[in-house]
Amino acid sequence: MHDIKTPADVLFILLGAIMILAMHAGFAFLELGTVRRKNQVNALVKILCDFGVSTLAYFVIGYLIAYGETFFVPAAELAANSGFGLTKFFFLLTFAAAVPAIISGGIAERTRFYPQLAGTFLIVALVYPLFERIAWNGGFGVQDWLLATFGANFHDFAGSVVVHAVGGWIALAAVLVLGARRGRYGNSGEISAHPPSSIPFLALGAWILIVGWFGFNVMSAQTLDKISGLVAMNSLMAMVGGTLVALVMGRNDPGFVHNGPLAGLVAVCAGSDVMHPLGALATGAVAGGLFVYLFTLTQNRWKIDDVLGVWPLHGLCGAWGGVAAGLFGGTALGGLGGVSLGAQLVGTALGIVIALAGGFIVYGGLKAAMGLRLTPEEEFNGADLSIHKIASTPDRESYW
Repeated sequence: MHDIKTPADVLFILLGAIMILAMHAGFAFLELGTVRRKNQVNALVKILCDFGVSTLAYFVIGYLIAYGETFFVPAAELAANSGFGLTKFFFLLTFAAAVPAIISGGIAERTRFYPQLAGTFLIVALVYPLFERIAWNGGFGVQDWLLATFGANFHDFAGSVVVHAVGGWIALAAVLVLGARRGRYGNSGEISAHPPSSIPFLALGAWILIVGWFGFNVMSAQTLDKISGLVAMNSLMAMVGGTLVALVMGRNDPGFVHNGPLAGLVAVCAGSDVMHPLGALATGAVAGGLFVYLFTLTQNRWKIDDVLGVWPLHGLCGAWGGVAAGLFGGTALGGLGGVSLGAQLVGTALGIVIALAGGFIVYGGLKAAMGLRLTPEEEFNGADLSIHKIASTPDRESYW
């Protein structure tokens, strides 16, 4: 059995990496369906190119910061243990690359292309791995201090805080630095509605993300002997809770209905391995309501032009997930235990601080050095024509 364990683990984690890689198609179609028609091509191109830049940034710098490992060694060393270290990198890369995919949805429709790619490189190379090292590799003694102080480490099984909250709070900083889309908010307080360009594409993106999320959560075990059906059931229950609450609170709005399950899945990542399914259901239900309420508040009252609502969805629901792991993961509410609410609060707050600081530094610096905004004319014409010189569909058909 020992001889086949490593190849089996390689296949297990490789399948997880492929499922999460497929989730990036979900990010792309969710953004494509939400933005206006003149920005659809840009949404597709950004997600793919962000992934490419993320791969280079994480391979060269980010993985070294997070785990102290480098790939600049002979191939014979890399191929040891059936290449398990390489597939582990691939798996963790897909998590890292989700952060710029999250940010992309917040700053859509008015961002210059190459400055955004530069931001992606800096985030994945420097900001994201910093907190990843703290949460998942015991870096800087933070986990040891939490264990000594609260009796438990900060627990984030599949990235509610490490991936989603960090991505969402970086996105908030980027949105604030960038400013609202031109014409979105009037000087007299009026709000110009920008409805989704394609509900079918938005729904397709949500479904791709939902399916891939079971690789995101279940395969965070990283080895076959640690797989747990509890993680799958908790993911399912949180998804259902988020969906149904978003349906009711969103008054049947399809945008809310299809983001509700994502809110639930974001929130359950952290504690999906320790919660009771009913705790997961409650976690997802709270997340679904949180998204609907805060999305509306953010857009209409605070006038923060977060196009896809990634700060409420990932930033706030991810933070809630970090806290919920400390609540519903405890034995008092039916969980497996081994978690502490105090450690979860401190760890979540630290992730938010690092994300906000990193987001303002990276995007504020890029704004000063390169400029982030499309010109008024380019934004009016849309990113598709202004950047890629082609629209998603032709204005008229050619018959010759």
